[in-house]
Amino acid sequence: MISKFLGKLKSILFKSAVSTETPLKKEKKQTKSVKSLKTKPKTKSKTVNTKKNIETLTALPGVGAKSAKALYEAGFKTKKAIISADEKDLLAVSGVGINLVKKLKKLK
Repeated sequence: MISKFLGKLKSILFKSAVSTETPLKKEKKQTKSVKSLKTKPKTKSKTVNTKKNIETLTALPGVGAKSAKALYEAGFKTKKAIISADEKDLLAVSGVGINLVKKLKKLK
């Protein structure tokens, strides 16, 4: 009786007993890895598009690489979005100062 109890306890603690759920979990992990392999090329194209979009933002007067990246990550994806944004929203972005906001508002 004690040996049965210890055997069950050991199987619970160390999960040495084979259950029907274990193969299903392994299959799910395998399908996730297959899905992630399929999404990797998409993320590469997204990063390329992101870089291109950030480069287009640097065409704005006073916007350098760092401020363009900060603006892009803050949600301002296009030149039009930056120009039409409120001053308060632009100032909330780290790396964007009042002088840059003034330059951008002149474009309106």
